[in-house]
Amino acid sequence: MFGICIEASHQRGMGHLFRALNLCEGLSERGLPFHIFINKNDASEKILEQRNLPFETVPLDSTKQDWQQKLIHQYGIKAWVDDRLNTDINHAMQVKACDIALVTFDDRGSGARLADLNIAALAFDEAELLEGNKVLRGPSYLPLNPEIARYKRLRNEQNRIVVSMGGSDTYGITVKVAHLLKAAGRGATVIVGPAFQHEHELNNVIDSSFELKRALPSLMEEFSHYDLAITGGGITPFEANAAGLPCVVIANEDFEIPVGKGLEKLGGAVFAGHHSQIDAHFLTQNLPIKKMSQLGMEQIDLNGTTRILDEIEALV
Repeated sequence: MFGICIEASHQRGMGHLFRALNLCEGLSERGLPFHIFINKNDASEKILEQRNLPFETVPLDSTKQDWQQKLIHQYGIKAWVDDRLNTDINHAMQVKACDIALVTFDDRGSGARLADLNIAALAFDEAELLEGNKVLRGPSYLPLNPEIARYKRLRNEQNRIVVSMGGSDTYGITVKVAHLLKAAGRGATVIVGPAFQHEHELNNVIDSSFELKRALPSLMEEFSHYDLAITGGGITPFEANAAGLPCVVIANEDFEIPVGKGLEKLGGAVFAGHHSQIDAHFLTQNLPIKKMSQLGMEQIDLNGTTRILDEIEALV
């Protein structure tokens, strides 16, 4: 049994949840049982219920209770997987006290030092010291949505634009991007996620040149209709690039800055800076869409889940 522990909220974002869902799909394909543990969040719980996945809510903000050990013994968990960004040492100690494998994703917290495996798929700063007994770096360890394979295609022009700033868009960057597009006389499709809380501000900006969409059954299918995506610096631009969709990346958080720069270096995206100071030159540039599309598909593959599960299974 695998325990998958996720933190997702308007403040934290929904990227950890969606990445974990891809991992769970890989576990299911291998016939490996799992149980999801997540903080109380209505949007996340609704998604898990709709997918009929086994889960329960847990007090992730508590560093003193031994809830981890109780759950590990209750479910017979052999490997605990944290996708929370910053796990603390107390949490990691509770898990390791049960003598099971601890796996973390892109973990910068104090608990990472006890991880048997720290999968740092979004670590592009080579000078950054990441803790863990074994650290796997780079996008080849991203558990991407396998559905992408259906929609891979080469783009040749820069006509249809889609904006997707994540499941929560904590800082309302979608509104800023809509302002920039409107000022440049560009329309777009705007996709908002299940935890988006800036609809009033957005509705005050968009006009008939924009199309607003929410609660999409498949983001990858929707992306297949566009030539350029404006996204945050999480998992979304990697999934888009893997399908041949070039991206403009805007960092939601400081740690997404090296991600945006790294994606630009790989060739499938341009980095427009941190959301506090967006470089809007991309709106007037004639981007090399065909080249970006080709490089995105070449640089980002869909075998990350296989590589990750091979590594985790080797631990248990």
